[in-house]
This record gives sequence, structure tokens and C-alpha cells, in this order.
Amino acid sequence: MAAVKRVLRRRRRPAEPPALLSTPRPSLTYRLISYLLVFPVYRLLFRGRTAGNANVPEEGALVVVANHGSHLDPPLLGHALGRPVAFMAKAELFRVPLLGPIIRACGAYPVARGASDREAIRTATDRLQQGWATGVFLDGTRQSDGRVNDPQPGAALLAARAGVPLLPVAIINSHRALGPGQSQPRLVPVHIRIGTPVPPPASRRRADLDATTRVVQEQINRMLDQGLITPGRIGAARERGALPPSGEHPDR
Repeated sequence: MAAVKRVLRRRRRPAEPPALLSTPRPSLTYRLISYLLVFPVYRLLFRGRTAGNANVPEEGALVVVANHGSHLDPPLLGHALGRPVAFMAKAELFRVPLLGPIIRACGAYPVARGASDREAIRTATDRLQQGWATGVFLDGTRQSDGRVNDPQPGAALLAARAGVPLLPVAIINSHRALGPGQSQPRLVPVHIRIGTPVPPPASRRRADLDATTRVVQEQINRMLDQGLITPGRIGAARERGALPPSGEHPDR
């Protein structure tokens, strides 16, 4: 955390919003993983539902911020949003059979244990400058209750550095499906609620970063408190079954 504090103390001009870049298109591997593996796991095994896809910007850089209860979260989240999400993940996860290739194909990139926070922030900022949606788990580590309990300022700092909005997302029940300490998955429903974008912090000062972090934390926990999604509560929010096969969205 010392490196993060040094970054926070550095005085720089506020970041200018980057030009609207064309969002990187998913690779063939990503599409195959999404359709043939993540889709049946999420939709069939975990009876997955998604609400709020209309809130997802279709182009341009974005910091996707979520709670974290399970190693299942990165691939499920990238699939549910309908656009590739680049995730920072512990390098050890890439050595796990099956999981490693899946999360890499879904846009995750490794950060070695003990690597400096500055290096991780620089890597994530590079992804944003390329137009990616970049995912950050607000607590940094999995939480046994699946909530946001101890939010860190990293997501807000990324948004401030790149001048891009944050998108709060609540992953409901993944901590019960395959949470900390579980070796076998439980086939409980896992649902995803997508919130409304939050503007980037006004500056990189710690007070501004903390204020934005609290806003995101509160929105995620409110969505978690709503519980599982029922068909009648999805309302007008568009729901994409999987990554569209082309740049066009099938629900239009």
C-alpha cells in the first residue's frame, strides 16, 4: 500500500477524458469460452439472470467495480456485461487447471504477488487507455459474506487517472456458490445487477477518492440487499443471454 500512498500524494493535473476509443473486440477464444462454457455454467447450472444491461456503455473505457465472493466472479461478470472486461487477477490463479485459461481468455491479466501497487495501477491504466472496460473488485479480496466491507481506493484512482466513469455491479450469491473455504461448488442461483455509472472523482486527492469509493460501495450493497432477480423485477432492463455474435445487439 505504500506505493499507492505515494501515487496519491503526487500532484498532477486532473486527467482529461480520453477520446472515445473503439472498444477492443473479443477474440475468437473469448467468444467460444463465453458461448460454450460460461453461458451454460451461468445460465443453466447457476440459473443466472442479469438486470441492468442497458446501463452498460457499449463503447469507450470504463472501470467496472464489483463485490467479490468467488473465483467464479471474473468470467461470469465479463459474460453478463456483454462486452469484454479486463481483470487484474492474482498470478497464482493462472496456474489453476481449467480456471487459468478461462480467465485469461476472458480478458484477465496476471499481477504477481508482491508486485508493486504502482505497477498494477500502471497496467490497468494502460488497458483503459486502449478503450477496455477494466474490472476491479472493490475489496481487493474475496469476502465470505459477498458484500463490500473494506473498500479500497484503487478503482477510484484508476477512474481519476483515466478520466472515465465507474460502473457498480452486484454479484449476488457467488460467495455461496464457491466462496472462500469451499472446495466444491453449490448449485445455488447466481444473479448479477448492473447499477448506474458514477462519474470519476474530481481529483486524485484522497478525500475525493474516498467519497467516490463510498458512493460505489453504497450502490453495490443496496443492489445486493434487493436479493435475487425475479422476472417481474427485471422490468425494462435489457438482458443479453451471451456475448452478441457481432457488433450489433440482438435486443434492438
